Amino acid sequence: MKPVRVVEGRAVPLERSDVDTDQIIPSDWLKRVERTGFGRGLFSEWRDDPDFVINQPQYAGATILVAGPRFGTGSSREHAVWALMDYGYEAVIAPSFGDIFKNNSSKQGLVIVQLPLEDVDTLTHLVKEDPQLLVVIDVDQLRVEVPAVDWQRTFELDPMTRERLLNGWDDIGLTMLREASISDYEKSTHAPSLAGVFDGEGRSA
Repeated sequence: MKPVRVVEGRAVPLERSDVDTDQIIPSDWLKRVERTGFGRGLFSEWRDDPDFVINQPQYAGATILVAGPRFGTGSSREHAVWALMDYGYEAVIAPSFGDIFKNNSSKQGLVIVQLPLEDVDTLTHLVKEDPQLLVVIDVDQLRVEVPAVDWQRTFELDPMTRERLLNGWDDIGLTMLREASISDYEKSTHAPSLAGVFDGEGRSA
């Protein structure tokens, strides 16, 4: 995963609460064996409606999703994060999130910004008034701002999640940080053996 220090771009206001992972990526898409291409299934049950917000031309190319409370609740599928990122979103701003969705996001590089409801409502209003507004999320300084209107707020990330994002550490990356210790352990430890457990014909001795 790539390091993430700053996310900046236009935003799209998804004014819906309780958007669960099945609505983010319907279960039919879970049959795929690839990890790419899930963007085509993002909110697919809603995208048949030409008036659905992400179908509106003024929000084309937005990289930040502004959503309602309890975004990403439901099942633990990582595909929800894959779908959002494959579609082009780099961050989600909402008043609250499903815990498993938040955890999955931190491991994939999707920035989760939790702000009070009134701040999310204000940001939604700003974006709806001017869809071209630039929104900046500074992961290092834990700050979100709209420079054009001098609006900014701070947000919280637990220290491990912040370090993951800033350094681009997924689970494999975190394991590789301990590569030297793992190698030393392997050299000093005898591998398990079945010697004496089975005879030459595979029967228990």
